[in-house]
Amino acid sequence: MRHTLGTLSILATIATPAAAQDVHVPKSDYAAPEASYSPYVDDHYPQDAYFGDTHLHTSWSADAGLAGATLGPESAYRVARGEEIESQTGQRFKLIRPLDFVAVADHAENIGIADYLMRGDPLALGTEAGKRWHEYFQAGTGIDAAYEWSAANAKGEDPIDNPEIDSRVWDQVIDNAERFYEPGVFTTFIGYEWTSGPGSNNLHRNIIFRDNADRTRRVGPFSALDSDNPEDLWEYLAAYEETTGGRVLAIPHNGNLSNGMMFMLETFDGEPFDTAYAETRQRFERVVEVTQPKGTGEAHPLLSPDDAFADFEIMDSSNLTGTVPKEPGMLKTEYAREALKLGLEEEARLGTNPFKFGMIGSTDSHNAIPSTREENWFGKIYFVEPSEHRKDGIFIESAVDPRYSIYDIDLGASGLAAAWATENTREAIWDAFARREVFATTGTRLRVRVFAGWDFEEPEVQRPDFAAQGYARGVPMGGDLRPGPEGAAPKFMVRALRDPDGANLDLVQIIKGWLDAEGNTQEKIWDIACGGREVVGEACESEVGSTVDIPDASYTNDIGQAVLGAYWEDPEFDPARKAFYYIRVIEIPTPRWTAYDAKYFGIEMPDDAPTAVQDRAYSSPIWYTPG
Repeated sequence: MRHTLGTLSILATIATPAAAQDVHVPKSDYAAPEASYSPYVDDHYPQDAYFGDTHLHTSWSADAGLAGATLGPESAYRVARGEEIESQTGQRFKLIRPLDFVAVADHAENIGIADYLMRGDPLALGTEAGKRWHEYFQAGTGIDAAYEWSAANAKGEDPIDNPEIDSRVWDQVIDNAERFYEPGVFTTFIGYEWTSGPGSNNLHRNIIFRDNADRTRRVGPFSALDSDNPEDLWEYLAAYEETTGGRVLAIPHNGNLSNGMMFMLETFDGEPFDTAYAETRQRFERVVEVTQPKGTGEAHPLLSPDDAFADFEIMDSSNLTGTVPKEPGMLKTEYAREALKLGLEEEARLGTNPFKFGMIGSTDSHNAIPSTREENWFGKIYFVEPSEHRKDGIFIESAVDPRYSIYDIDLGASGLAAAWATENTREAIWDAFARREVFATTGTRLRVRVFAGWDFEEPEVQRPDFAAQGYARGVPMGGDLRPGPEGAAPKFMVRALRDPDGANLDLVQIIKGWLDAEGNTQEKIWDIACGGREVVGEACESEVGSTVDIPDASYTNDIGQAVLGAYWEDPEFDPARKAFYYIRVIEIPTPRWTAYDAKYFGIEMPDDAPTAVQDRAYSSPIWYTPG
């Protein structure tokens, strides 16, 4: 038997000797220190990367809803925040982890009209077209309404033309975003897509507001039916900011289906750029979407023949509808890296760089499902959801030549936008976009961080306060590196971390573009960290290899590394030359969605179908401008 009472008496005697003194310091005796003991109270730099989608469509987009899509904005928000839903083909779907933020960006042109037609709302039946399209839905031939709408929209015509519908739907768009917004947990942006497509050339932009309902209700969406000229869109954005005191951005889509128009070196009306144009474009178009299912638009093999990784998910046969074939000369003004180089030329001419943008990815999904992982890819629209038939499907059929069609098997499981922000709120994430401290991934949630400065040293890449030093003595992605000490060259510190549920990293590269002494643009790529191998000169000593088992749709992380750090000093720096630098991080090979389809459905893919992929991330550039 334990003598509890006796033990307590002994402990009490030990704990309270006769000479015991009060060791507690009165609160009044504390002196306020000049500097806080806690080193983090004054840290106001971004602490985390948040992943999201700025380009998600639902059945409220006419090209989706009229074609048969049924999942609306509520489903999109629910699945984005991590809930399980049933897809339009009756399949269960859930993300591996919730997104941190999302913008449901339905097309502004007749936004919500499919919902009104399916319900037979009197407002939609007030026109001949509305009555006819409603009858199509009742007869099960809604696709005919989609064809008629698309033909009218291409000519800038609105067969419905009911401002009351537009106003009501915009109020619902705002209400939906506000209802699902949970600051600090899940951010929703109020936004839409402006869908300009002159000659079926893709000039689309997503419009993302920083603001809440109080400001965004004071305007309505500006659509391509109002104008398909980007300069008119920017005028609308400027008027919104001036009238409401709010903030707004336009995010251009990947330019690979624009047939040279996205980054063309003239205005929409064919006039040369001027400084006002360059300043306005840089003001509102701070980031560009460089990867999505309809192709990755970072680089192209014909533009960058020395880049072994420039052929990733390329889609380059035609414009958006397959009506005009691609000509080689169009490529130069379609791809992001080339546009960044052209921006240096224009800055030298105008004093302002019109193509000074950061890079993000997004899904452009039209089925309300923001899927991006190869093993969990539910397609770009409901008829590209998983099935044994999608290997043979046609996403957009060309009326000119089958070679210009976009086939389901051409589509990639991409992509995500990532923002380095101080917190998960509309303001903090939007501000990260505005300062271009963002990066793109082709679907996984790998992380990349880069700083450029003049006095970094190689061991500092391993410092626990890596980010604090980077912000204190350098600039992050999206920033401007000002001229440094005489004789110094820019020094870069880079860290990359794999997706915790994904593949190891193969390598980290730095891509430089610059203007040479003759005013011509140049580019060069250096490998600066290799997973499990050495860098010899300017490249990895060997390729990473592959662990992919195609029949089993599996791989292992026996190669590559989970974390890669790199220090690099530009060995060819000329302080008199404008330049930009960005980071590309590439994962080890993994099975593509086609391999997962083949295994799941027990089918064989066409011989020329890609079945493995190396997903990747692209940081926003850091620009150097001579004094």
